Amino acid sequence: MSLCASASRTAVFAAALLSAAAFAQTAPQPADGVAVGAQYDTTHVYISPASFDAFVKSFVATFGGNAAQKSTANVLPVPGRTETQYVWTPAGALSVFGFETPIPVPFGQERTGYLVTNMDDAIKAARASGAEVLVVPFQDPIGRDAVIQWDGGVKTQLYWHFTPRSIQPFAAIPDNRVYVSPDRAARFVKEFLLFSHGKVVSDDPHADAGEIGRPGEFYRSIRIESRFGRMLILVTDGHLPYPFGHETTGYAVADLDTTLAKAKEAGVTILVPAYSSGDLRSAMVEFPGGYIAEIHGSMKP
Repeated sequence: MSLCASASRTAVFAAALLSAAAFAQTAPQPADGVAVGAQYDTTHVYISPASFDAFVKSFVATFGGNAAQKSTANVLPVPGRTETQYVWTPAGALSVFGFETPIPVPFGQERTGYLVTNMDDAIKAARASGAEVLVVPFQDPIGRDAVIQWDGGVKTQLYWHFTPRSIQPFAAIPDNRVYVSPDRAARFVKEFLLFSHGKVVSDDPHADAGEIGRPGEFYRSIRIESRFGRMLILVTDGHLPYPFGHETTGYAVADLDTTLAKAKEAGVTILVPAYSSGDLRSAMVEFPGGYIAEIHGSMKP
């Protein structure tokens, strides 16, 4: 994201973002596209400054890990001011933003940030896949950024940073949970596969809709894996009971009950209790500040 703040604030923010990982533009291009690795990608969370610290504290308490130094800067290609913090946990990483000024379109609508090996190549690949470039690349003191949109309205941000840094892999790669209509599912899947060089690992037209709050019914579940990580595409008729559809990420944990206990102790609200489907159990939770997430774990033996 663009940094147009004073030199001192820029230095602090740059240090925080560098901890989120970067990859030099001169690095060799991977055989499977412009992705760097799942651990270099983040879920974007926009939250009020009043709830910022409580949210970060509760997220780390739930999943473990640590948070980089928080900073305040302009992170846009236009004037603005936000608190920002990178959070890494074994279950997934976040880029957290607490804007003190109005958020311009389309920022706040993107679900994730994908680190890419080369921004120009990534933009070419996005356009070739059929994606729309909503925000053309803009430069900041540590790299370049852009926002793209695939069919079905799925938005993501692309990052490229000057300095390479190694980030520890996740204990379990989270699911990027994407809800699309039957009208757009095929086109979205085609576009994302072209861009990510990924593959469909499962396509179940009769998945248990209890997973989205409608037990006794079915929906289509498509799973894609790529160097960007894991994606779960939920193809529905849009008749979604709250809070399904509000979450953008599903976090895999070793023991769901233990994780939910930690979450409740950290002030997290359990919106939907654990539901069992096949060999998985999943729950929906809300963190302080309103961030909604899915958490899942394997059925105990």
